[in-house]
Amino acid sequence: MKPSLTQTGSTQELTIELGPLPGAVTLILNRPQRKNALTRNLVLGLGAALRKFSADPEVRVLIVRGAGGAFCSGADLNTIVSAERDEVPARIDEFHQLITNIVEAPQPVIAVVDGPAVGFGADLALSCDARLFTDAGYVEEGFIKVGLMPDGGGTYFMQRFGGMRAFEYLALGTRLDAQRCAELGIANRLVGADSLEDELLGWVQSLTQAAPLALRHIKAAVRAHDRQLLAQTLAIEKRGQTELVLSEDFQEGVRAFLEKRTPHFQGK
Repeated sequence: MKPSLTQTGSTQELTIELGPLPGAVTLILNRPQRKNALTRNLVLGLGAALRKFSADPEVRVLIVRGAGGAFCSGADLNTIVSAERDEVPARIDEFHQLITNIVEAPQPVIAVVDGPAVGFGADLALSCDARLFTDAGYVEEGFIKVGLMPDGGGTYFMQRFGGMRAFEYLALGTRLDAQRCAELGIANRLVGADSLEDELLGWVQSLTQAAPLALRHIKAAVRAHDRQLLAQTLAIEKRGQTELVLSEDFQEGVRAFLEKRTPHFQGK
C-alpha cells in the first residue's frame, strides 16, 4: 500500500499541518518559549516526519517553520551537555540526518524564517531548497560563541552563499539580518510580516501546480553537487565538533552563556 497523507497532528514539540494547500505539508517547530531550540525528541520527531512525508507521492512541497516569532535558535544546550562522552558522535549523526533528509527529499523544502535562525537553526534553514524571510528574520552561525563550530553543513552552505566572507561570518558568529540575507541570496523572498502568509500561499500554489516529476528531477539535478560535497563536509564537521563538545572551552562557553558574561577560552 502506498503511503498517504495523514491527518493534521502534533506532539509536544512538533506540529504537523496539512496545507496550506492540498499537496503541501507544514512542519512546525513548537517550542516558542525556547525560540524552538532543538531537543533530542524534536530532532528525532522532525527527522521521522521528513522521511515519512518525503516518501509520500501525494506530497508536492514541504514547509519547515517555527512557532512564536522564531525559526530555530539551534540545539538546546541541555541536550548537548547532558550527553555522555561516548554518545556525542551518535547525537551529532542524529542532527546530520535532518540535513540529509532535507537535501535528499525529492520534493522542494521551503524554510519560513520569521525571527532567529541561529546555530544549527541557521544550518537547518540554509539546507532547505528555498527560504522565505520576514523583515525580522536573521541567520547567525553563532557556534563560535560557545566554543563550537557549525555542524549541520554550515561551513559548506555559508561558503556557497557568503563566498570569501564565509570565514568571517563563521569565525565571528556574525548576525546576517534579513536585508543582508537577501543580498547574499540566502533569502529567496523578503516580505513584511503582514504579507508573509499570502506570499507563502502563492509560492506553495505555484509549486503544487507544477509538474511533479519535472520538479523532482530539477531538484535532483540542482542538488547533485550538494549531495557529493555535503557528505564530506558533514564528516569533517563531525570530527571537529566531537572534539569541541568534549573540550573545556565548550564547558566554559556554556557557563558563560548561562551566566550572561564573556567567556574566557583557554584552548583546552
